[in-house]
Amino acid sequence: MQQQITRMRREIDEIPVAVERLLSRGQTDIEAVASVARELDPTFVVTVARGSSDHVCTYLKYASEILLGVPVASVGPSIGSIYDSVLRMRQAMCLSVSQSGKSPDIVAMARNARRDGALTVALTNDAASPLAEVSDHAIDIQAGPELSVAATKTFVTSAVAGLWLLAEWGQDAALLAALRDLPEQLDQAARIDWPEVRDAIGAHPSLFTLGRGQALAVSNEAALKFKETCQLHAESYSSAEVLHGPVSIVEDGFPVLSFAAADAAEPALAEVADAISAKGARVFATTDRVTAATRIPHVRTGHSLTDPLSLIVSFYAMVEAFAASRGIDPDAPRHLNKVTETV
Repeated sequence: MQQQITRMRREIDEIPVAVERLLSRGQTDIEAVASVARELDPTFVVTVARGSSDHVCTYLKYASEILLGVPVASVGPSIGSIYDSVLRMRQAMCLSVSQSGKSPDIVAMARNARRDGALTVALTNDAASPLAEVSDHAIDIQAGPELSVAATKTFVTSAVAGLWLLAEWGQDAALLAALRDLPEQLDQAARIDWPEVRDAIGAHPSLFTLGRGQALAVSNEAALKFKETCQLHAESYSSAEVLHGPVSIVEDGFPVLSFAAADAAEPALAEVADAISAKGARVFATTDRVTAATRIPHVRTGHSLTDPLSLIVSFYAMVEAFAASRGIDPDAPRHLNKVTETV
């Protein structure tokens, strides 16, 4: 009997098309916001988001600081929605990320940021959403309908839209070229689903995910997806932090999944992956630099800032298959709704 294809799997397969759609339709909006950003020349950026969207913001934080030298900090949405605090936001950009654009706390913080003098930009899958309405500029991430509770297309398209904005802002020709090549590379990545990782996790109740730099964002996203689609406890750490205490719970066979981009952090992450492997853990890493840990297949994109996007697509393919192997429907995780609206 043929296994039914989940919505999550179909949406993973749609990611390359969604990214191509964004790249073909988003030029005018992206260039307009980038032009305003260059004129303002903000001294800092604040981000407003929750869940997978907040992981997008972590990714964009590293990209902004590496590309532009503009520091980025996350602001808790409750600062606007509950505390209604006045913040010193002049000469700042506020970037809000929300697939639905409906959560009252995200909307309230974006509205307050605009009130307090920030240039406000929304990344959302609904250009007519409340978040778009309260922001100076809204960028439609062009993901199309996403019906599975687990965000996949919207994570990737939000990340691409934000990275594209930074590349246009900084007029970085190499990154702009890399973005154009992404759809084909993401299609390749969607065909990788790491059966060796699934086998190693098996019945283990807990695992670590690791990253460093911009790859930390996909480590965070992976840990969340393990929880919500597999009911499996997973903790994400920077590879620079995991040896400072968390490694104490590692025992023989303990699963660790390490995400590495081809950048300056790759050697350090590989060294930590090998060190944890030497303690008996089953460590897998998306890098050829490991010697004790196990190298797993991965697609390199030609730019270190876009590498994490191919890695998360392969991860999504893996975690969807792993959820199905555990008899869990990844489209309808228990206790969860597609849109969570918090105050």
